[in-house]
Amino acid sequence: MSVSAETSSPAALAVAPQASPRKQERLKRGLRKLVRSKTGLIGAVLLLLIVGVALFAPWIAPHSPGKTNVSVKLLPPMWMSEGTAMYPLGTDNLGRDLLSRLVYGSRVSLIVGLCSVALSGLIGLVLGLLSGFYGGWIDHLIMRVVDAFLAIPTILFMLLIMSILGPGLGTLIFVIGITGWVSYARMVRSEVLSIRERDYVRSSRAVGARNLRILFVHILPNVFSSFIVISTLNVAGVIISEASLSFMGLGIQPPDVSWGGMLSEGRQYLATSWWVATFPGIAITITVLAIIFLGDWLRDTLDPKLK
Repeated sequence: MSVSAETSSPAALAVAPQASPRKQERLKRGLRKLVRSKTGLIGAVLLLLIVGVALFAPWIAPHSPGKTNVSVKLLPPMWMSEGTAMYPLGTDNLGRDLLSRLVYGSRVSLIVGLCSVALSGLIGLVLGLLSGFYGGWIDHLIMRVVDAFLAIPTILFMLLIMSILGPGLGTLIFVIGITGWVSYARMVRSEVLSIRERDYVRSSRAVGARNLRILFVHILPNVFSSFIVISTLNVAGVIISEASLSFMGLGIQPPDVSWGGMLSEGRQYLATSWWVATFPGIAITITVLAIIFLGDWLRDTLDPKLK
């Protein structure tokens, strides 16, 4: 009776909530590191601004992104001699406001980036866990599929599938997602091969823990930090892939707006109306750099090999 009373006492039960303060302390420590990291802080601020612009696009954009007005086509930015404050960044060959199209184009880039990375990351995480943990013929089969994907240039594979399925937002997310899982699978597999031989995993096996419990309770949390880092960095690559496919006419189709599509439309006016293609290129560059800066900070913070 005395043992039962001791274990059910408030002092004993107070031990359980200690995990929450530890998480809060880790979060505070991570935020302090972010503030001290100039590139990480710049990346976080820029990315928050881009996400805010995408979320509040209808209230930020001064015009409808698809509204045409040929009487003001190829109007220069407002600081040039023929520019006007009504179109701060000028207009394109159909008289559409470039600022409004850039604002709405941020939505497409972020949606494609996040959804494609989520799809490819999920596929790669599952296959990497299975390959590294079980080994044998499962590992051999998955690695041969990985070798087959690596043997084909990714952009050619994307072009082939897009030409078969046709362009569109859903198709673009699917194509980038199923072609980008290889890097996740290889990274997760290498981590699992190391972790599965550690003492706590062997101890779990010795006491009769099931494979699924070992996999998801003991191994997955230890590879998740590396998975988050590579996912963040891959968002930048996906945005570039989306822009490349849209530039070639196989990505986002009108009336939807994408930065790659804007680049494609403005390339023929570079000599006379440089702003039509320059501003979408700047938007892509800033977004990619922001994600890379934030990804580098995450790597320095979460990767145990760098601590």
